Amino acid sequence: MQTFAPILAVLAAYLLGSLSFAVIVSRAMGLSDPRTFGSRNPGATNVLRSGSKAAAIVTLLFDALKGFVPVLLVKLYGRNYGLGDATLALVGLAAFLGHLYPVFFRFQGGKGVATFLGVVFGVHWLLGLATCLTWLIIAFFFRYSSLASLVAAVFAPTFYLLVAGNAWYAEGPVAMALFVMALLLAWRHRANIQRLLQGKESKLGAKKAEPQPAAHPHGPHEHHHRHHHRH
Repeated sequence: MQTFAPILAVLAAYLLGSLSFAVIVSRAMGLSDPRTFGSRNPGATNVLRSGSKAAAIVTLLFDALKGFVPVLLVKLYGRNYGLGDATLALVGLAAFLGHLYPVFFRFQGGKGVATFLGVVFGVHWLLGLATCLTWLIIAFFFRYSSLASLVAAVFAPTFYLLVAGNAWYAEGPVAMALFVMALLLAWRHRANIQRLLQGKESKLGAKKAEPQPAAHPHGPHEHHHRHHHRH
């Protein structure tokens, strides 16, 4: 049984990661499928575009938990089943890949930010906190969600290695998994990176530019926001 335990753990993490909560929560709350509007990305940010903050928060929470729970379970109980750091790293990566390429949703998944944060919190709560703070600081000063996600993703494996020996001991497989996830996250944000370089990426709190000057009909508060730059 111990031979199959790592395989089963990785498979279970992938299947859990494949639960696209943006789609599931939207269906449960009677909202439009997030793959049909906005960025067409099944993630919390796009669910927010439906006008439901509650649905976006629930999506964010569950997408993070599907990365957090498998890693934490291996961390707490893995030793009893012969699961070491390599399995912990693979379980985190599997949950993340499940979110990006979900088997239940024709392999059309999200960009992985929430699930990545969940995995990082599973590795160590302090690492998760530091990564979240990095995201918030970059988002606050630069107003770009995508840039904040990219910087936080690069920061996580760097911080994991730099602070090793104090709060935790850096394990090679875990560091490698975090690095691979950061690369995959950057790959999924390639369109955002292109827009950032061109100065066309939409800022947080700014309404997407409309072809006509009329106010956007969605959301009662959106007319307060103005785009910070012209295209």
